[in-house]
Order: sequence, then structure tokens, then C-alpha cells
Amino acid sequence: MSLPKADYVSNVWKDGLFKNKVVFCTGGAGTICSAQVRALVHLGADACIIGRNVEKTQNMAKSIATARAGSKVIGIGEVDVRKIQSLEAAVERCVKELGGIDYVIAGAAGNFLASINQLSVNAFKSVMDIDVLGSYNTAKATLPYLKESARRHRVDSKSLRPSPEGSGGRILFVSATIHYTGIPFQTHVSVAKAGVDALSNNIALEFGPLGLTSNVIAPGPIANTEGVDRLLPSDVKEEAVRAQPLGRFGSVRDIADATVYLFSDSGSYVSGQTLVVDGASWRMPSGSIGSSLKYPDFLLSGEPVANVKGQKNSKL
Repeated sequence: MSLPKADYVSNVWKDGLFKNKVVFCTGGAGTICSAQVRALVHLGADACIIGRNVEKTQNMAKSIATARAGSKVIGIGEVDVRKIQSLEAAVERCVKELGGIDYVIAGAAGNFLASINQLSVNAFKSVMDIDVLGSYNTAKATLPYLKESARRHRVDSKSLRPSPEGSGGRILFVSATIHYTGIPFQTHVSVAKAGVDALSNNIALEFGPLGLTSNVIAPGPIANTEGVDRLLPSDVKEEAVRAQPLGRFGSVRDIADATVYLFSDSGSYVSGQTLVVDGASWRMPSGSIGSSLKYPDFLLSGEPVANVKGQKNSKL
């Protein structure tokens, strides 16, 4: 059964916008990334989503395919973004079955709450490997195909008119905002996401001359997602919502719409940028995830973070 269109993309976008295009997405079975891909598929694209869990990834691919009759959506499980050979094999299958790659979303990530005292070296490395190395591997494996797509869909440098075939040659990294100011209990994620942002910026500079764009979307707290459920205890969720500048959390549709903008012709001159989609949340530290752990009292107490869904226990 297909999801209502209003759940994942706004009505402002033209049907067929991404006809004959292919999107490759790591972390594609997740709540945010699946909405991004679903929006692109609804608007004409075919897709290949990547994940660790075979059943979850394949089931999500089938679900995404219901967004448009006749769409092709491949779900490839048992892919570890930390291993370049694993990604290269997935990319090869994507190209073989769908004909190429025009857009890439690097969305695989790891997260949990822990103070530095709780955070082991291995736990820190695990997040760095998934977020930073995984993003780099995703770029390395797909850039040859993105360069070809950028060449075929390049904006004419004299007339400045878009290609008649539409857009192509776009890569997008899913990051965060927590490293802008720093936030306790998220050191590992803050460092990793800062690295992801830097990676995107350098890709924009090195591959821009070939017509390829690279950008970052930085979501704030997004309702009904794995991230918010994992990081925000249910007993303080209502308070956290009230603390948001817009008085609400974002939706996966907000992130999907931002993705459509960056991948369409409307985003053709946007590169090396971070598009923050958070309703100004990061400018309000009191509304941050984890704010129920009072600073600095909780840190001074020496107590470990507890009662948080998905928490990982680590010893120094």
C-alpha cells in the first residue's frame, strides 16, 4: 500500500521532473533517506537504496516503488559503507540494472548518546568510520558515474540555459547542526558530521569544473524518525517540541522537498553549501536533543546516560 503523497513531498513539484534519472542512496531504508528517495521516485526517478539489513532494505525498496507506477527500485542489503569493495559492488549492480547514476544521497550514519567518559575509543571510531569513511567511500564509488551524468546534463556556460535533458551529476550528504555550537553527549557525532561537511565542500571545489555539484542537508529534529526516538526520551518530547522556534518538529517531507530543490534545475548554481532544514532550532540550545540532561549538573554527577532508546554502553 502506497503512502499518501503529502507524507513525503509537496505538491509544488512537477510530475516527471526526474524522468529517466537514477538515484543511489546509502542508508536508504532509514526514515529520512527513504522519504528523500520516495519523493524522487514519485517525480520520475528510478532508485537503488543500500543498507546493512537485507530484509529491511528490500522491503523498503518495495514500499518506495509504490510511489509511482512503473518505477524501478532496487534494495541491496549486506552493504557495509566502511568497505569500499562492498559499495563498489552495489554501485556496479545499480548501473547494470538501472543504466547509470545521476544523483547520490550519502545518508548512512550512526548515533547514540554518551559523554566522553562513557565513549570508548572503539565507539568513537565506529561512528567516524560509518559517517566519514562511509561518506568518502560512497563518493569514491559513485563519482565516475556522477561525472558522466554531469557532462550530459551540464548548464551551457554561454547561454546559461539548463540542459534539455534536465539535471544530473549531483551528490548530497545528510549531516546535522550539532557541531555548529557543540553539544554534550554528542562528541562523536559532532566530529563526524564536521568531517562530512568538509568532504562535501572539497568535492564541490574539485569536481565543480566538471559540472558536478556537492551539497549538505542538515536536518534538525524531525518527527517520527529513528533519530529523535533514539535520542529524545518520550517523557520530555512534548517539552522539546514547545521549545522549537516554530513550535513544532520538522517532517520528513521538509527534508525531501529540500532534496528535490537541490537536485532539480532550480539548484543548478548551488554547490559547496549546507542547507539547514531545522526551523532555526540550532539557534536555540534549550531546544536541543538531549536537553533533558541538565548542563553542567548531569556531567558533574558522573552518572551515565540512561533510559535512552538505542543507547550503547561503553567503557573508557
